[in-house]
Amino acid sequence: MTAHSTIGTGKKGEDIAVEYLKHAGYRIIERNYRCVFGEIDIVAQDGDTTVFVEVKSRRSARFGEPQAAVGPAKQRKLSMISLNYLKDKGLLNSKARFDVVAVRLSPSGHSVNLIPNAFDVAF
Repeated sequence: MTAHSTIGTGKKGEDIAVEYLKHAGYRIIERNYRCVFGEIDIVAQDGDTTVFVEVKSRRSARFGEPQAAVGPAKQRKLSMISLNYLKDKGLLNSKARFDVVAVRLSPSGHSVNLIPNAFDVAF
């Protein structure tokens, strides 16, 4: 798989995840939030909770389930990015959580697996 097709898979997966989250009642605040620590795919609001969403997409099961790619190192990175976001927006005292959306892309139809509260803050 080339870098270009990997980027295409990621973008397509994020688009599918955004639509899925909207239908699930989330309000999308921003996409691809970037800071010095890196990028988080989606920042959303679910009720009174700020939700940091990592989207993982795969076209096959060859490398395992998409959500398996959100291991301890990725969790630490996402924790730092989310803390930066909350601090930047003056939301340090608000509720927040991490969700993972695993998207399996297939010519016969896509499947989406939302994993709310997928992990706790990790440092």
